[in-house]
Amino acid sequence: VGGEQISAIGRGLCVLLGISLEDTQKELEHMVRKILNLRVFEDESGKHWSKSVMDKEYEVLCVSQFTLQCVLKGNKPDFHLAMPTEQAEGFYNSFLEQLRKAYRPELIKDGEFSAYMQVHIQNDGPVTIELESPAAYAATSDPKQLSKLEKQQQRKEKTRAKGPSESSKERNVPRKEDRSASSGAEGDVSSEREP
Repeated sequence: VGGEQISAIGRGLCVLLGISLEDTQKELEHMVRKILNLRVFEDESGKHWSKSVMDKEYEVLCVSQFTLQCVLKGNKPDFHLAMPTEQAEGFYNSFLEQLRKAYRPELIKDGEFSAYMQVHIQNDGPVTIELESPAAYAATSDPKQLSKLEKQQQRKEKTRAKGPSESSKERNVPRKEDRSASSGAEGDVSSEREP
């Protein structure tokens, strides 16, 4: 961030966390459990898909990634389903706190919320797993529910359109509880602030 490396891990998971408008503490707790218990590493005998990041005592690098909540409108990305920055930052910090409580705090690293970052991931395999909370999966698999959520958001957008705030101009926000966890990733976060 800003031309300096602010965080790095060795072997472990690189978690790209997207937070949606609909995410709650329940989804947060579910994702923390899934990430820490996901069996993507091999055991001592070389058997694949046997050990979790906690079993191996590996590290976790978390990066807020609002673009995971992208909906394409034609060829243009739209992020209206992402939680607004003001709310998402607290949610993201709570996510990190829960990870640290459930595991070893010194092994949980993160980037800088809402910053423009360069993220370098060495993805073994490559293995990338998309995780969604049960509520997120139910909403996206039910077209009526998804349509209802989009209509609610459109009403909110119309209300905001009367006077756009600074926060609505800059939507550097993580999105729904979609997370991509890259196993075996050695990662670091470095970059420059977005203009």
